[in-house]
Order: sequence, then structure tokens, then C-alpha cells
Amino acid sequence: MAYCSKCLLHSMAILVFITIVQSSQAYLRNENGVKTAVFLSRKFLMEPGSVSDKYFYNIDFPRGHIGLKSFDAEVIDEAGNSIPLHETYLHHWLFVRYYQRKHNGSDVAKYHGDLGLDGPDFVVVKNSGVCDYGLIQYFGLGSETRRTSTYMPDPYGIEVGNLEDIPSGFEERWMLNVHAIDSRGVEDRMGCTECRCDLYNVTVDDYDQPLPPDYNGGLRCCYDETRCRVRQGFLGVKRSLHLKYTVKYVDWYTSIVPVKIYILDVTDIWTMADESRGIKSRHRCQIEYEVPSCAVDAGNDYCTHTKSLHVSLPIGGDVIYGVAHQHAGGIGSALYGEDGRVICSSNPMYGEGNEPGNEAGYIVGMSTCYPRPGSVKISSGETLTLVSNYSNAQRHTGVMGLFYILVAGSSQPNTVVHAPAEVHQARMIRLSVWGVALFGVAIILVVISAFQCRIRKEEGYEAIVM
Repeated sequence: MAYCSKCLLHSMAILVFITIVQSSQAYLRNENGVKTAVFLSRKFLMEPGSVSDKYFYNIDFPRGHIGLKSFDAEVIDEAGNSIPLHETYLHHWLFVRYYQRKHNGSDVAKYHGDLGLDGPDFVVVKNSGVCDYGLIQYFGLGSETRRTSTYMPDPYGIEVGNLEDIPSGFEERWMLNVHAIDSRGVEDRMGCTECRCDLYNVTVDDYDQPLPPDYNGGLRCCYDETRCRVRQGFLGVKRSLHLKYTVKYVDWYTSIVPVKIYILDVTDIWTMADESRGIKSRHRCQIEYEVPSCAVDAGNDYCTHTKSLHVSLPIGGDVIYGVAHQHAGGIGSALYGEDGRVICSSNPMYGEGNEPGNEAGYIVGMSTCYPRPGSVKISSGETLTLVSNYSNAQRHTGVMGLFYILVAGSSQPNTVVHAPAEVHQARMIRLSVWGVALFGVAIILVVISAFQCRIRKEEGYEAIVM
């Protein structure tokens, strides 16, 4: 009898399993086919004043031929609690797409090239931006990450995972870079987050090269495992943190309109091409710059530092999204067309409290642009003007003036394209057929199990109970 009960439980487990499988498949069809995947980066250790600038290769990421819809991220502890910026400042996070040769025996790049991805075993797939070096990521943000929208509307998506684009013998992978600064107990919180060299007591950069005499602060002073000066006697615990990142995506269909990612940098030193002299166009993006303080007197209590860039895109199209990236002190950035029209204006939101997402004194979000499809166009070769404004009532080091825009090749109607009707119907039919088949298999297994129970009972077998 005990054995028959065990058989019955086994049979019921089969039915439960099949029900779970069917429920899981149904869940993937929710939200118009948009799938959401939440991952945690590998942990990084932080203690007061410490810097972690880690590169995580071959990270967890949605696989297959898909259209990316958004990237979102935040720093959390091992209990899942959100970490405020005044404890751990998120300087930036970024995703880089690359191809790696299969079975090369290593999941970690052995070369010290562009973000460590160099040599014959690696092919970096950079965005469509114009910078010759650096800024190769598909997306990335900083302190503003919690309150900055990254979602792109239908019918658009960033196409990845297309097997036709991946070189033979390679596979697509993703790298994540997380740059965080623990500012608990530091002497100068703003100075630490702006990577002032004197607070880090460094004279050489991460490549062991001497810093220029006029370099006062920036990425070259707050690299991995450096430490900002902490108040004497301050004690703080060491803790393990993660970047929690959420990726929304859809299965790729021909009706999805692919977009190109352009990252513009206001520090770009652009040399225009001159075919008569054999000179190719060059874009030397410096990534960061310093904002000097202005002279404040009784009649001028507010100063603005403006930096601008004139640049053109090799291929134009419809702008469907835009956002700027600035550091504390930023007061807004804008991208203008050749005729002076505003393509996108993006302004910072500053926090007013202590809780995560509203930290006083920090940029906690950037406004975004979502033009009506086809309403904002950029012509191929059109000269654009990027303007980045900062308050320079005080000096700021290591600031950035980046601008992300997503550009589609042509105007398309704003319709839902995640699963065209005929594809959705076919999928439903397939799921129904599979559901009936699985249920039939389950019934057969239950009957077989019951029949075996009866035989064993008649033959005198007893269950072995431990």
C-alpha cells in the first residue's frame, strides 16, 4: 500500500510539473511579449574610502536573436537593500558587447586593450558613435540611473544575437564595468566623487604613467583599489555589494525597426576628413574635463560654464530617444541641428533627501526625449551642435558631457510589433498542441504507474521505508 501511495505521489508530481511548464510558457507572453530578466553582478567589496572599478566578463544576459528595449541598474547589498549614493557613489556602469572565440580556454580576457578585450580571440562590437577610442558601450549611466528612463517605444529595438552577424567560430558575450566609490566617513565627499587627485594621494595612473601637472582630478586618479582620504578615527564595516541590472527585451521579428546607438562627447577633438590631403576623419574623445571656478562678486552670484562641440553623424535618420549624462554641478545639456532646432534637451534632477533615488546634492535622474516617430530627423552628414552646461560657482573635476541618442533609419508607424498577429496565433496553436500532448503523456504515465502498483501488490512487493 505504501508503495502504491508513492507511485500515486510520483504521478501527481508529473502532472504538477507539466502544469508549471505550461504556466511558465504563458508568463512569457505577458506584457505584449516583452520579457524582463533581472540579474546580479558578481560581488565587489567596499569599505570606507575604497574604489572598485571592476570588469565582469561573460556576464548573465538574455541570449538569442532579440531586440533590447531597456537597461536599468542600481547598487544593492547582499540582502537586496538599495544603497544610497552618499554611502556608495555609483560613478558609472556600462555594458559592452563582444564576440569571443569558442573554446579558447578562458572566460576572462588576457589582453590589455580596449577594456581588456583585445587580441585574436576577441571582437568588440561598439556602438555606432563616432569616438575612435573609448565610449564603446551599448549603454551606461551613473548616479542618475534610478530615475532615468531607458525604455524605447514600439516598434523600435536594439538588435543583438543575430547569428548572421557573429563571425564563424565565435559567440556573443557581454561585459559589465561597474565603477563605485565608497564615501562613508571621507573628509570631502564631493572631492572624492569627483576623483580629486590630492584626496587619493596618487601621482601615477592605472597604467603607471605619471599624471600631468595640470591634471587635478578625474578617472586617472580613482581607479580600482585606490582609496580616498577618510576622517581619522572613522570606522566602517566592509561589505559585499552587487549591481542589480534589469534587461527588457523581445524576440526579434522582421517588423521591429532596429536603431543605432550614438554616444556623443562634448570633449571630442574632431578632425574633419580631407580627401585631397589623404586625411581621414578622427574623433579623439577625452571623456572628461574640468570646470574651473568663476569669480563671484556682489553682482554675480551665479556662474555658468559652457562647453560645446560641432560634429556630424555618418548616417542620419529619425531620433527616437535622447538623454545626457552629467555629474554633480551639471545644469543641463542640449543637442541642436544645423538650422538651430532643438533635437533634444536633457536636464538633471537633484535629490532632496537621504533615501535611495532622492539623495540631496546628487544628480538622481536626467530628463529624456521621446519624439513622435518621424518628427525629429537628422540628415546624414548634418553638422550638429552639442552644448553642456555646468555651474562653476566652484571648481569641478572629472565631469562629463555625454549625449546618447537612438536613431532609426526611417519613419515607421508607432504600432506594437513584439508578436505580429499571425506569429502570436501560430505560437498559441503550438502551445495548445504541446499542452494537449503533455497532458496526454501525463495521463499515460499515471495509468502505467497505477498498473505497476497493482502488479507489485499482487506479487507481494513492499515499499522500503527509510
